[in-house]
Amino acid sequence: MKRKSVIVIALAFLCAAGAALYAISHFSNAGSTATKPLIGGAFSLVDTNGKRVTDADFRGKLMLVFFGYTHCPDVCPTGLQQAADVLAKLGPDAGDVVPVFISVDPARDTPPVMKSYVENFDPRIVGLTGDPAEVASAAKAYRVYFRKSGSGEDYSVDHSAFVYLMDRHGKFITNFMFNAPIDVMVGELKKQIAAGTSRETVSPPTKS
Repeated sequence: MKRKSVIVIALAFLCAAGAALYAISHFSNAGSTATKPLIGGAFSLVDTNGKRVTDADFRGKLMLVFFGYTHCPDVCPTGLQQAADVLAKLGPDAGDVVPVFISVDPARDTPPVMKSYVENFDPRIVGLTGDPAEVASAAKAYRVYFRKSGSGEDYSVDHSAFVYLMDRHGKFITNFMFNAPIDVMVGELKKQIAAGTSRETVSPPTKS
């Protein structure tokens, strides 16, 4: 049994690594301003309470956007725990940051399922899902690779494992690997907060 578990974990990490390499080939030098990729854009999804949410709802906050699914064996739980640890270490500054976890498995990840899952890590993490077309559109905007693997109820979903840092206008700043050191992520976030990227007042939408 132990040998089988090791094999399963190894295969999961190989899938994640392959997805990451695929993504890297589509936007190399992500941190370079000279070659900064077109990552991010409009999306319309559903939150864990069944409420329609768009990218515009996060204006005025720094976003940590990452994609995954609730049946993910290790990469996604690692990413969610990473987000929870970042929020904890930010302390009062955590109010400037919103981790956004977008499902790539809409068939199984209904709003109630997502709610139960993300709240196990930190209730401040926003879980989003939608229909297949909406999820595919969001993934395309963020240059995220994902593909269903296997059949039956126990299928998996291969997907890239980047965490995208977006500014208060929804524009791409940089990306982190799913296992990036917490101190590195917190340091970058504090730098952005200190620079005022999330402090500027955003006018509320006018009611018609």
